[in-house]
Amino acid sequence: MTRAIITRCAEALIALFLMSAAIFALRRVTGDPVALLLSDSATEADRMALTANLGLDQPLLTQYVIFLRDALHGDLGRSLIGDRQPALDLVLSRLGYSLQLAGVALVFSFLIGIPLGVMSAVHRGRFIDFAARLLALIGQSVPVFWLGIVLIFLFSVTLGLLPTSGYGDWRHFIMPALTLGLFTLAAITRLCRASMLEALNSEYVKFARIKGVSENQILIKHALRNSLMPVVTFMGTFFAAMITGAVVVETVFSWPGIGRLAYESILRRDFPVVQATVLTMTLLFISCNLAVDLIYLWLDPRMRQGAK
Repeated sequence: MTRAIITRCAEALIALFLMSAAIFALRRVTGDPVALLLSDSATEADRMALTANLGLDQPLLTQYVIFLRDALHGDLGRSLIGDRQPALDLVLSRLGYSLQLAGVALVFSFLIGIPLGVMSAVHRGRFIDFAARLLALIGQSVPVFWLGIVLIFLFSVTLGLLPTSGYGDWRHFIMPALTLGLFTLAAITRLCRASMLEALNSEYVKFARIKGVSENQILIKHALRNSLMPVVTFMGTFFAAMITGAVVVETVFSWPGIGRLAYESILRRDFPVVQATVLTMTLLFISCNLAVDLIYLWLDPRMRQGAK
């Protein structure tokens, strides 16, 4: 198991290193930050001085080594807009809002998706099964931005029940969490349904029925417990995907998270903030997947045996 843990950690570090190289390369090919910082009246001498101050006159390999060194020390540059705050500080100030939204959306997805998947498997071929599969199909097909606009029009403009945007009390969470969590709810429903069907047709469930175990005990103690393993395995991936994929949702609902920060920074071509945002999202995604892999190794003896 120790070897497997080391392997997983090494893979995570390699993925983070490759992503940092991609972020560094994209920053260099998407525009000149010097042009954004200088006024129209700046001279060529001003341009050369600022280029040297930012280290852009160095070879690309040297710039990348400096970038990695600064990143390891938590220095991802300063914003090119306004009072030029540290980019990482801006990202961390928005991260909590994204974590709150993703957490509420994930809880909503699990509380509805798991019971719906269980009922769909137990009542296979009936109306509840058809309704659950239809919801899963809609949840994985409807564009996020369209769903958000429809919810705003229905619950805010037409009915006046919920605020249209912003961050505040529990009512501000409902529409963004529903919009963000619908895709994950659909995925959990389908995954739980498939796992339950496999468990209900397994030999140990058939043996439990032969022994006279009640149907409720079979569903809860035998089938559901084993069916939750794939769902738990993907939980970290779902949570990370919600945070990293919340750009559209946070923009539609004016949610002050890192997704909206990334969108605003791209529009303003604020390269250091975009760089810090993408790198933070990447680190979150890799960390969540690494945590899930390690938990799965701890929970499943078969994985530990195969990793030796």
